[in-house]
Amino acid sequence: MTPAEINAKWKQLQERIASDFDSEIPDMKVMLFLIGVQELGKGPAKFSKRQKEELMHIATCRLFGEMGFYELEGTDQDGWPHWKLIKPIPAYTLLEQEMIMKSLMVSYFDTL
Repeated sequence: MTPAEINAKWKQLQERIASDFDSEIPDMKVMLFLIGVQELGKGPAKFSKRQKEELMHIATCRLFGEMGFYELEGTDQDGWPHWKLIKPIPAYTLLEQEMIMKSLMVSYFDTL
């Protein structure tokens, strides 16, 4: 996909999520949080600040797992997934990072 196509699909995804949750247009952090909650698989809950950060990390690992950078090691005794870095992530520019994350998030939500 071209950057213009990615941005168009990203905007559609943001609008869909805002509509589904009857909320404001979500930014990337909110989208990572939602993916993390989905991957945790325990449904909506009240999370501490640390848990929210961990959920965003889970989401990042899950997304970059699609590119072969991470693999799921398993879950801990509380059911939280743990990922292992299997190859270094290249030093992408900020624009490249943004486009990659948007593209991966669009693909993720398209598979739900």
